[in-house]
Amino acid sequence: MTSKFSASNNTEDPREPNNCPPLTLSPDLSSERSKSSFNPLAITNFIDGSADATSKRRLLESWIIRDPSGVFNNDDNNYLHRSERHTRALAKFVRLVELCRAAGIGAKSTNGTSKDSAAVNHIEGEIIATPEFITLVNAISDDPFPTSLHWVMFVPNILTLCDAEQQAQWLPLCRDWKMIGCYAQTELGHGSNIRALETTATFLKESDGAAKGGEWIINSPTLTSTKFWPGTLGKTANHAMVIARLIDGSGKDHGIHNFLVPLRSMEDHTLLPGVETGDIGPKIGYNNMDNGFARFDNVRIPRRNMAMRFAMVDEDGRYEKVVMKGGSKNADAASKVAYITMMQVRAYIIHSSNDALAMACTIAIRYSTIRRQGYNSDADKKLAENAPNEIQVLDYRQQQYRLLPLLAASYAIFFSGKHVLARLKNIENQLVSGSTAITKTVVGDIHATTSALKSYATAFTADGIEDCRKACGGHGFLVSSGLVELSNTYLQSCTVEGDNYMLPQQVVKVLLKLVGAMQSGDAALLKDHKGTDMEYLIAPLMALMKENGGVPNKSRFVFPTTNGNAQDFLDVSTILEAFQHRSACLLLDVAMQLASNMAKSSAQQAWNDCLLGMARASRAHASYILLRDFYNGLKEEEEKSSSSCLGPNEIQVLSQCLTLLGLYWMDQYLEDFLQNQSISPGSIPHLRQAILDVMTKLRPDAVGLCDARDYSDFRLKSALGKFDGDVYPAIMESARRDPLNQKSADGGVGMGYDESLKKLIVGGIGEYKKGLSGTVSRL
Repeated sequence: MTSKFSASNNTEDPREPNNCPPLTLSPDLSSERSKSSFNPLAITNFIDGSADATSKRRLLESWIIRDPSGVFNNDDNNYLHRSERHTRALAKFVRLVELCRAAGIGAKSTNGTSKDSAAVNHIEGEIIATPEFITLVNAISDDPFPTSLHWVMFVPNILTLCDAEQQAQWLPLCRDWKMIGCYAQTELGHGSNIRALETTATFLKESDGAAKGGEWIINSPTLTSTKFWPGTLGKTANHAMVIARLIDGSGKDHGIHNFLVPLRSMEDHTLLPGVETGDIGPKIGYNNMDNGFARFDNVRIPRRNMAMRFAMVDEDGRYEKVVMKGGSKNADAASKVAYITMMQVRAYIIHSSNDALAMACTIAIRYSTIRRQGYNSDADKKLAENAPNEIQVLDYRQQQYRLLPLLAASYAIFFSGKHVLARLKNIENQLVSGSTAITKTVVGDIHATTSALKSYATAFTADGIEDCRKACGGHGFLVSSGLVELSNTYLQSCTVEGDNYMLPQQVVKVLLKLVGAMQSGDAALLKDHKGTDMEYLIAPLMALMKENGGVPNKSRFVFPTTNGNAQDFLDVSTILEAFQHRSACLLLDVAMQLASNMAKSSAQQAWNDCLLGMARASRAHASYILLRDFYNGLKEEEEKSSSSCLGPNEIQVLSQCLTLLGLYWMDQYLEDFLQNQSISPGSIPHLRQAILDVMTKLRPDAVGLCDARDYSDFRLKSALGKFDGDVYPAIMESARRDPLNQKSADGGVGMGYDESLKKLIVGGIGEYKKGLSGTVSRL
């Protein structure tokens, strides 16, 4: 089918329904935009990939905003019960699929052009494989669809863990939305500790009563083995990729494996025998999604419903690893690919954080230019001149310190998210093709990176969204601000795919292997770290060990004080070096503390006593990677010169964002730098003056940097963050829309008056009647 759109259709702009460039109604926003030192559209094009890509995205967004069915309208979202939100979300998704099919959106046939037949490829016509689909999903701007886990985890698991025959059977059903799946790993009693999962898949041979070829018996042996929390599981999915303990024909437990388990009839959606599923109930946010529970009472599935790309069980119940390309059995391949699949979800969470934080900043910064508080020194004169005589909230330094670093961080997270997703895709393709180039060190490194970034970026983003809400004052407490739903929806990111307080342990466990290799002088292992994200640690660790005998009491790096003023802190390469040494010192501190603790307590207690230090080391590792990726990304664009979407002015303003973010994190975690003596107490005033200087430079570009993200009003869903700045009418419109006002009787009589309030005001229930029975205290 031929697509109904092309890059030449580039006139649509979703920010205005009449397809005209938005007209700025607010004089304040108009003034802000006139001060911008760069072209926001250039950054928009860079984020999208090109000017044509921006035009195409805007066109796709316009399909949603102007869809004649009206199903995508979000105006009443704030007033609906979650059951209504869930039902409407399903209707939206069905309409989305209809639009995609009508437009010819779908993966193209590879026609044997893939360089490797084992590469991870979607089949022809698959909607979810296209960037257009993701753009449309984002444009709908609602809580995640009830179907989301189908493309986020279910289909990717089939692609990476199932063999060619299984893919040929199941992928067409997934493509045609006959099979809708979820990923059922987490249990009521176990989450991150997947080795402790209790759901079992026990093999039953044909000779013992199974169907031809043998069957698996899927069972939930305990209450705590109930699958609990998986998205899409409650009412939407008719299949699940169930993670269960594999018990082979001899009764041997081979640990967790993946099994495709039918849940519901593909004819009428009724539950199949032995399966119990349901929704887990209301949550803080994410309430379009039917996060569910599932219990299995000896449910039988065919032997071939085990994912069999890397391991298999034959008809006699014998378990064995699959022979990979090259004739060897890669015993680690399945576990590596399973890790990569999980890490890809973490990478998506990391990357999506940049959008969530940028949207919050866009709302808060635009509103902070509209909102005025406190009078100018020449207020009377301005009043006489009919000019604004109150101060814009964004002109207050504390408001700049609250918001501008968050805006800068959204760009940093964008660069890191982009880098991690590309790296993971490359690793996945090499693994499934049987390549031996992906070592345990490489997998461990990307695991540490995604764990550190997921832990730090999601916590920073969640806190940042809340700070943006608070920065909007009382109106930030309104649901119509857009920030409440944005925050509630995003909060789950701090827990899903690894709790943020648990992940630092996994980060440091990997990084400590590098420390061990250096301490033992293992040259081969050190060489294996070349090109990894943790390679930067080698030089500062080596300097620390050589100078201090392994005791991280002082960094080998000291921030230069050549000028003796704020100028000392404005060199980005120096800031990066400071963050490298901070990370090395905190890591070595954990290593030395762990060794000391092991000498006087059990290994478990020694590890437990180091957890706070591990959190600091993981945070340091993540913040360095974020700054480094930001720096490298800008450097790469600068080297492209005229071929880049970014010109000198855009690179300059983004470099100022990078500088501010580095200085802000130094100020926020000053104790780390003071502890390793890379910054002297006497330099702190210079650091803080440097922050003020950079904020002064960025202040005129704040609105432009928000506009560069190109979020339509439809997507922001915020009365405070409107592109035209017409904030106060939007707040009043939202207030009048509330059912409490809509359902009032004639004369403005509110709901509940006749049933209750009237009894007080007219009926006299509350009247005090002195001396009458019933008025004497019975206490």
